[in-house]
Amino acid sequence: MKNKNFLVLVRHGQSEWNAKNLFTGWKDPGLTSDGKKEAINAGSLIKQRDIQFSMMFTSDLKRAQITGQIILDGIEQTDIKVVKNQALNERNYGELSGLNKDDARKEWGEKQVHIWRRSYDVPPPGGESLKDTADRVLPYFNNSILPKIMQGENILVAAHGNSLRSLVMQLDNLSKEEVVALEIPTGAPIIYSFDGNIKPIFKENLFE
Repeated sequence: MKNKNFLVLVRHGQSEWNAKNLFTGWKDPGLTSDGKKEAINAGSLIKQRDIQFSMMFTSDLKRAQITGQIILDGIEQTDIKVVKNQALNERNYGELSGLNKDDARKEWGEKQVHIWRRSYDVPPPGGESLKDTADRVLPYFNNSILPKIMQGENILVAAHGNSLRSLVMQLDNLSKEEVVALEIPTGAPIIYSFDGNIKPIFKENLFE
């Protein structure tokens, strides 16, 4: 299909705080060695699809930026424009940020922490719910990224679990219940194909 173009979403590779089982949110740790390997693997998987990107969008946090740069190195497209924006940041975990998840359960109780982590619209103290995250991610996507896709450009987005869940919720037309159950692995590309309409015509998960 001549007019077919692509949106590729990638969650950053394992971060230093992922490895320590800490709530990360807007805190800014780097990648572990395993996280860098995941990004390299993501680049290898994307390179096999032979997609020429026009732009990469990423968040204001270095774990996503580093992942994106490793991917661009791997696909030999380091000369494309890179746009960094806070709108694509991970969900802000507020007072939970930096806490070990097991310690948080001890302090607030298993049930309460589960609600904060897995409900759609109940935020942790001082933080964001998934709905709050979607409320900043989706307008940015719809105003700044989707028009480029509609113009036939191929776009790469390197971001975070919850910001990408917000995008997948819209692209896959998921319910609130479906999106809170959605798990996006680190370093695993998701490829959407478009043919000029705002709804994708095909989705491929490159999960190994």
